[in-house]
Amino acid sequence: MVAKIGRSSNLFGTLSYNNLKIEKEKGEILLTNKMIETADGSYTASQLAKSFEPYLSANRNTEKHTLHISLNPDPEDNVSDGKYRQMAQQYMQEMGYGEQPFVVFKHTDIDRSHIHIVSVCVDEEGKKISDKFEKVRSMKICRELEKQFGLISALEKENKLNSPIFKAVDYKRGDIKSQIASVVRHISSQYQFQSLGEYNALLSLYNITAEKVEGELQGHLQKGLLYFPTDRKGKKIGKPFKASLFGKKAGLGSLEKHFESNKAKMKNLRTKEKLQEKIILSLQSSNNEKSFIKKLQKEGIDTVIRKNAQERIYGMIFIDQQSKTVWNGSRLGKECSANVFNDKWNNPSKKTDEEMKDQHTLHLRPTQNSHHLFTAVESSRDSFFESFGGILPTLSDENDHEEIEFANRMKKRKIRKRR
Repeated sequence: MVAKIGRSSNLFGTLSYNNLKIEKEKGEILLTNKMIETADGSYTASQLAKSFEPYLSANRNTEKHTLHISLNPDPEDNVSDGKYRQMAQQYMQEMGYGEQPFVVFKHTDIDRSHIHIVSVCVDEEGKKISDKFEKVRSMKICRELEKQFGLISALEKENKLNSPIFKAVDYKRGDIKSQIASVVRHISSQYQFQSLGEYNALLSLYNITAEKVEGELQGHLQKGLLYFPTDRKGKKIGKPFKASLFGKKAGLGSLEKHFESNKAKMKNLRTKEKLQEKIILSLQSSNNEKSFIKKLQKEGIDTVIRKNAQERIYGMIFIDQQSKTVWNGSRLGKECSANVFNDKWNNPSKKTDEEMKDQHTLHLRPTQNSHHLFTAVESSRDSFFESFGGILPTLSDENDHEEIEFANRMKKRKIRKRR
């Protein structure tokens, strides 16, 4: 059930609006509380307004004195008039308006029934009734009413509607194409990320990786993505699938637009600072990598750690499941960069550039074992070449360099357009 609370300075207009539903046989009065009764039980807006006059006359300085609340159960809920009366009385009592005059209207003008409650938010002495933490209190009462009267939970239903269920690819189940499709067709519309590296970190939660391909096909330069299923350790298994099999949203062009769009959107997100604080606090209060990851898990944050062959950490990516955002640690600030975590946990000597180019491994800690970054196997490159018309996978370190390269490409495009 959803409650909507409105305030205005027009009591008569609010009563007239609700009474009009009755005149059109699309509503009825279910309950009155501390209201002046009529002989036949029917009311005009003027008759209803008389019950509130003493309160408005005593009103000191509350401009928006009229309270207009609607309680909206789920369309699938079958709520009797008796339940509506009980719910209205309990809601008003717990919100602090139980001793006020109020009238409860039932509306049936749309495909679901619901109730409207009209009252005033000043007491008999003209003092405003506190509305402190009103929305929070209202939500809590709605959850209680849902349980008490066996109603569908609005919160649970909203979460189900807004959060598609993405399942990790299970190679043993077969039909790999459909399993990958169920993830990559929709995941970019649910999450915000700014690079292919961040996208791959997100995909790794579902045993998938995407790899850039480019080459010449029939005399034309071609660029795109290949999607691979992986095992729980992040190793590629089975054949790759071209992005075109999964629709435009899974393609490189669409994703690059997504990256660019999110750079502006994510720059000033409030959740960025909150995420940064949680990461720093978790790092300060944990002794090792494992405890750090568990602390963030409890906050709804997944952690992807990238290491080279010498176990040096060169990348940290955080996936905030609440805000549906993916962040390279360096974007959140120096305090969340890979070097900070490497110094904290490994205390390494400085690594050379050559060491950093060694085989990379990616560790996914939330619910799975460690993952590996996906590098093409040399023995399979010839078969890739034949299968995809001469287009070869382009290997990448998947670190911050990809972001720089992408930015440079965008600049070159702008320069060409100007010419």
